[in-house]
Amino acid sequence: MSPFTGAADFSLSGDGSLAYVPGGARVGERTLLWVDRIGTAQPLPAPQRPYMFPRLSRDGQRLAVSIQGANPGIWVYELARGILSRLTESAGVPRSIWTPDGKHLTFGSPQSGPANLYWMLADGSGAAERLTASENFQVPGSWSPDGQVFAFTEADPATGLDIWVLGLQGDRKPRPFLQTPSNEYGPAFSPDGRWVAYGSDETGRQEIYVWPFPGPGGKMRISTDGGTEPMWTRNGRELFYRNGDKMMATAVETKPVFAATKPKLLFEGHYQTGFGAFEPDYDVNSDGQKFLMIKASQQKSAVTQLNVVLNWSDELCRLGPAGKP
Repeated sequence: MSPFTGAADFSLSGDGSLAYVPGGARVGERTLLWVDRIGTAQPLPAPQRPYMFPRLSRDGQRLAVSIQGANPGIWVYELARGILSRLTESAGVPRSIWTPDGKHLTFGSPQSGPANLYWMLADGSGAAERLTASENFQVPGSWSPDGQVFAFTEADPATGLDIWVLGLQGDRKPRPFLQTPSNEYGPAFSPDGRWVAYGSDETGRQEIYVWPFPGPGGKMRISTDGGTEPMWTRNGRELFYRNGDKMMATAVETKPVFAATKPKLLFEGHYQTGFGAFEPDYDVNSDGQKFLMIKASQQKSAVTQLNVVLNWSDELCRLGPAGKP
């Protein structure tokens, strides 16, 4: 069964027989790699796992990453020591975000209903603390550089995907930041905290935009031919995003007014992409010269058993409430 869609590995023949692969989700192993600005890749010495959503701590010493499959949850990889440790277990695929001081990891979890936002100490001590309580599905996005405001995506049945912000001061009540008839998602604060990059489908295609924070003001479109998964450099002078297999870069100025150059292609490669483009499935190091990417391993897990049920449709009709027609 697919861990994302719920699709199962089965097939029905014309005579009503069923063939299926038993067991739970089979997720392929993946490799963590450093990729430079011209596309040269160097694997990390981390073990192969079903990785998703890598996030480097601000000091560049630790990597928080989601792992699917048999040991799902959020794991932390210490780059210097090469040690991979699980921080929290989760039945889903939690996306995690470091707080700017590196003390906490913020993540989404369906602990009691739709996935809402939690955080916990990054050293694993103490229990997770709930930050939001909503009937809607929520995905973590980005902390403001001062660590006082958290931006996230929420799926609303009426308005679709919207961007909300949660302030740590005062009543800690989330409020909508971008809520339109279009879908807005994947918010990323600029390093100076004055802008939020995000994705939107308002043109009928996924594109990258920048909006002033906390507003008001007008948005600026960054991508020219489609884009997802925006990510800033640490100095705020470049904005990266992906367009399919392409890694794109735009030089920007954030003050006194926002200005951006025409995007350029850095490299192209078939690396892991997150479902829904809610959050980047890559990260960039502190000087903006290397990208932490995820690539599927060449060897995939083999199917070891195939079950066949003859005349399955007849049996289904016999057991059904209406009986066989």
